[in-house]
Amino acid sequence: MPPLDARPRFVIGEDLKPRAISGVVMIVAALAATVVGGFPFLVFWGVAAIGVAWEWQRLIGGERLGLRVAAAVLALVAAAPWALYAHARLSLLVLLAGAAAVGAASDPERRIPAGVGVLYAGAAMLGPALLRASPTEGFAAILWLFAIVWGTDIGAYFGGRLMGGPKLWPAISPGKTWSGALAGALVSTVLAALTAALAVPGGVRIVPLLELGLVVSALSQAGDLFESWLKRRAGIKDSSRLIPGHGGLMDRLDGFIVAAAFAAALAWVRSSGPWIAPGLLNW
Repeated sequence: MPPLDARPRFVIGEDLKPRAISGVVMIVAALAATVVGGFPFLVFWGVAAIGVAWEWQRLIGGERLGLRVAAAVLALVAAAPWALYAHARLSLLVLLAGAAAVGAASDPERRIPAGVGVLYAGAAMLGPALLRASPTEGFAAILWLFAIVWGTDIGAYFGGRLMGGPKLWPAISPGKTWSGALAGALVSTVLAALTAALAVPGGVRIVPLLELGLVVSALSQAGDLFESWLKRRAGIKDSSRLIPGHGGLMDRLDGFIVAAAFAAALAWVRSSGPWIAPGLLNW
């Protein structure tokens, strides 16, 4: 029997308090914008996307930073009205044009990363906006997405500290464990399925949503690891210092951006009309 002090203990990180406070503020703000919908919802995610675009361009470095950020902001602002009225193709075309312009404004070795940054930031705005635009399932789709991403984060944080075990990818993110990843996936999948069952008019088929939830939770965690990899390459700890306890917007939205992009793309492919949210939740 191992000595008492060698037994695994549940350890809370020192950053829990500022993370919790900032997290609650952001959750309340995101939920309020979701309830209101429409233009305020678009503005909420548009501002977040602008912040992400600024952080990304700073992170990759290079010449003409101000010009690149300005071009990225212009592309986001130009794409926003089309997303508000569920014109997915036009909003994406505008964003692609902006990505090309930002890439052209960058130095040659950074053209692709600079352009990709516009698409990455755009996903933070266009994905939620296109889903929320649906008059029937739009609200439920955003709640489902929140449940996936927030459930993944919370389940992984506490599950990893409670169970410990092998690291998920220590070279990229030393704090993440396989136990935390699995706990996050399970918690978020069940939470999201229950959220959809309560929020979707007429109900949903639970089993397909559980399966989809596992996929989106995994993608959310992949988005987290991707952003950690970017920061490792850049030699920085946080994408910025905008949010106490969380660092920057990219640090907070990394998983959400990937999850929202996938959810919106899947919904768009499966939808038969201008409103895409039914394609995400109706199976």
